[in-house]
Amino acid sequence: MIVILKEGTTVQQRESLCDWFRSMELEVHISQGQYKTIIGLIGDTTKVDINLVESLNMIESVKRITEPFKNANRKFHTDDSVVDINGFKIGGGNFQVIAGPCSVESREQIIAVAESVKASGANLLRGGAFKPRTSPYDFQGLKGEGLELLFEARKRTGMPIVTEIMNVRDIELFEDVDVIQVGARNMQNFDLLKELGLTKKPILLKRGLANTLKELLMSAEYVMSGGNEKIILCERGIRTYETFTRNTLDLSAVPALHELTHLPVVVDPSHATGLARMVEPMAMAAVAAGADGLMIEVHNDPQHALCDGAQSLTPEQFESLVKKVNKIREAVIS
Repeated sequence: MIVILKEGTTVQQRESLCDWFRSMELEVHISQGQYKTIIGLIGDTTKVDINLVESLNMIESVKRITEPFKNANRKFHTDDSVVDINGFKIGGGNFQVIAGPCSVESREQIIAVAESVKASGANLLRGGAFKPRTSPYDFQGLKGEGLELLFEARKRTGMPIVTEIMNVRDIELFEDVDVIQVGARNMQNFDLLKELGLTKKPILLKRGLANTLKELLMSAEYVMSGGNEKIILCERGIRTYETFTRNTLDLSAVPALHELTHLPVVVDPSHATGLARMVEPMAMAAVAAGADGLMIEVHNDPQHALCDGAQSLTPEQFESLVKKVNKIREAVIS
């Protein structure tokens, strides 16, 4: 349920109303917009007499929310959320490019890629230390050593790092990670999501291979219900009948999610297409669709990459992509 207050309602009136709602064992969320104050109520709202609430002078309107996701719902929070990552903001008109290799392979590799993508305009460094692979015989990542190499790259470049967590037991290893990524395979690992809700760290939540937008938002709700509202949603392609590309990039998810939720939305065209030559046009299309950011795989030697070389751009290709993306952004903003 959401309760919209009239303009001019005092803080004391608002707090008295909230205390009344809390006395009914309801969770209260206050969203202070530019023109309106919205109070979101979570819990058994059947206890609330809507007619009584509507009769109060300070109340503009009362609405019941039918969607199961509450914290992530734009009706609860009409303004775009902005996630701040060490000074780099995503959402609310702030755009970021996250770039780096699929997996951390060596010190030389991650440092070289980090320095090149930063020079081309990326502000956040991605890199996998723990790698979920379909085959148990494929490279599984350097794990703890990979994290240490990412920390070194951050120290060298000043770029916050984005890396994927695989298991709830590894959370302590991620204490110094700037953005924790939840991959597509773990989107519905609810025990992991609950624990991440207690970390207060920005979480980049990827959509699952065959999950609906509602299911993605319910996964975000698991994290937010623990008190962590720093969620960045990521569209990375879904599985369809098409086999030409690795997945099918659902660009309609970008405006749809912006309609449903206040959370920022980034797009990963690398995992979506699986083909380096298709990353650039899909990245530009994502920006035109209103994405708040891009996540691009970049490798200094894609032909010899230990993971997903076919979808990785060279540093030179990435530099060209960023220039075109900036032109698209200028056109969209104007």
